[in-house]
Amino acid sequence: MANFALIKESIVIAVIVIDNEVITNNGIEDEKLGIDFIDSLNIKSIYDYDSIKQTSYNSKFRNIFAGIKFTYDSVNDVFIAPKPYEDWILVNYKWEAPIPYPSDGKNYTWNNNKWNLINI
Repeated sequence: MANFALIKESIVIAVIVIDNEVITNNGIEDEKLGIDFIDSLNIKSIYDYDSIKQTSYNSKFRNIFAGIKFTYDSVNDVFIAPKPYEDWILVNYKWEAPIPYPSDGKNYTWNNNKWNLINI
């Protein structure tokens, strides 16, 4: 299956799944075929999107698999997840905590600007 993000003002508003056969031409994927197919569905009045970009479920291109409320950076042709916490930093189009995740093999969660051990 092929996945396409509908984008409005750089924000993903929907992700549509279509059959790979729709986007292949002589065995080669062609993003434009998917875009044309989605445009032919006449759903613009429902979603009011500005553009459509293919997204990779396996994150093979455009950084990560796009989801609703993700940002599309058209300059760098990548999707960026919503910022998970106010103090996190964008590094290579992925959000990172300002403090590295502990490497002791235990499970932690981010809360109050620090890693907190999860007591199981």
